[in-house]
Amino acid sequence: MEDVLDLYAEADDPYFPVVCFDESPYQLVSHVVEALPCLPGRRQRYDYHYRREGTANLFIFFCPRQGWRHITVTEQRTKQDFAHQMKALVDVYFPKALQIRVVLDNLNTHSPTSLYETFEPAEARRILRRLEFHYTPVHASWLNMVELELAVLSAQCLKRRIGSKATLRQELWAWEAERNRKRATVDWRFTCHDARQGSNRQFTWTGIPSEN
Repeated sequence: MEDVLDLYAEADDPYFPVVCFDESPYQLVSHVVEALPCLPGRRQRYDYHYRREGTANLFIFFCPRQGWRHITVTEQRTKQDFAHQMKALVDVYFPKALQIRVVLDNLNTHSPTSLYETFEPAEARRILRRLEFHYTPVHASWLNMVELELAVLSAQCLKRRIGSKATLRQELWAWEAERNRKRATVDWRFTCHDARQGSNRQFTWTGIPSEN
């Protein structure tokens, strides 16, 4: 726990960014009967029957100090998918960083071995030299700030029926662009001292309305 909390307490350094990472499954669901549109004073109405359209996986990066996030929709979450996400983090999203400190949970795919099983050894090593993994304790994934971002994503974007991956990507792109424009982030207040004292003060939102 203290490893992650110390990381959050460090001063911002663009050459050593802190990036929180997680993934989430999503069930694609479409209407069986077309929904009735919104009218003045009346919400959209839809039939309780629905059709399952398969599943998707969401990979999400969240850099709280920059108020930046990025979401990728994939078919699944294999070791190879994780490895390609780490490569993109190094080569596309933070190409100028000397080392990227990645906060993530202990899922079995979240391991350096995933990169060696995906890329040639020299390429895997090149990517890993730029990464420093910081794992949250087992049963304490709430320490990863990206969990808060996923909660906002669910409430603001995903809590409705989306029937195709194309629509899902389009909706996520629009949500992500708006959040990045606002540089919405989290003012994390839970420190090592608080943990030792048993305090429940953890965080406040910044850059978004308080009700979110």
